[in-house]
Amino acid sequence: MLGVWALPLLILKKTLLFEREEISTMSTKYTLIALGLGMALGAFSVPAVGQNDSTVVAEIAGRKVTAHELEDKQAGKLLQAKYKYYLAERDALDQFIDDQLLEMQAKKEGVTLDELFKRHVSSTVPEPTEDQLRFYYEGVQTDESYEAARSKIIDTVHQLRIKKAHDAYIAELRGQYGVVVELDQPKAHVEVGNAPRLGPVSAPVQIIEFADYECPYCQKVNEDLGRLREQFGSQISVVYKDFPLPMHPLAAKAAEAAHCAGEQGKFWEFHDSLFQTKRLQNSDLRQQASTLKLDTARFDQCLNSGEQAAGVKKDAAEGQRLGLQGTPSFFINGHFMSGAVGFMKLRETVLQELGADASKKQSVALAPSKEATKQ
Repeated sequence: MLGVWALPLLILKKTLLFEREEISTMSTKYTLIALGLGMALGAFSVPAVGQNDSTVVAEIAGRKVTAHELEDKQAGKLLQAKYKYYLAERDALDQFIDDQLLEMQAKKEGVTLDELFKRHVSSTVPEPTEDQLRFYYEGVQTDESYEAARSKIIDTVHQLRIKKAHDAYIAELRGQYGVVVELDQPKAHVEVGNAPRLGPVSAPVQIIEFADYECPYCQKVNEDLGRLREQFGSQISVVYKDFPLPMHPLAAKAAEAAHCAGEQGKFWEFHDSLFQTKRLQNSDLRQQASTLKLDTARFDQCLNSGEQAAGVKKDAAEGQRLGLQGTPSFFINGHFMSGAVGFMKLRETVLQELGADASKKQSVALAPSKEATKQ
């Protein structure tokens, strides 16, 4: 029986995928040197998941149905399934890369994998102090005395530290050997319409977020989006679409309030304030309108009349068409990702898209013109 002491390890195991995604971004856009990664990706591929947009998947009375049409009309059924496959494929790919890196480094140092682990991981992990053990004990609900629990705490803390050191070493190797992950996330077309936007329409990377003002992950990721905009400036554009979840009773009205503020030119200020303050009662919404120096009478009339409700419902319907099941959900140049997506994963995807855009421009620049071809 694992008991309460193993709980942090179980939680750690469940979040391993997200941690790996963050670690892998510490060295973005490099070249994997050794053992054909392309072959590995080919081995992971499933034709039904990776159909080309123009692939004909059926014929109806002689009319050809393409993969693109199927995905557009049945996005709600297909997107989540593709994303689950992508997550499994990405996890397998990350494990493959990590295994290859460790084998390559062990060969380079002329040691076994166990010796490499001891040299660079286990030997670097300090033993917890008595004060640290007691502090950990105070944070765990248990009927056991400290003395009875002490050995279990030592084991748990040691394993947590070993994993942290291991992940840091893998990140170091990824940077040292040069790793690039080019596994594409599933894509879908999203109607932007007149949704609020930060950044130029012509930006090479378009980020569309479906979010809920009561969602704690959305509150956190809003700060990450701010960091992205600071880092990439006019290279990215952020579009916000509402997807209030049924279990959040205040989210829909808060979304309406943000659009009412938008009618007075302050959507983003109100949007940020909602995520920062987390105060979403009607009285709070009115107070924020006053703080932002909006015309409060006009704001109240807009909010009370439900003037913006139709727009919020339209966004939600778009999310439902796409099969979204939670927030935040992102489409970065159409590439879908959802859940507890952190800054590093968002940054990695932006860099991938910028790299793809640069490659396209280079290809166009290198392609001979029609005039040159005729000569």
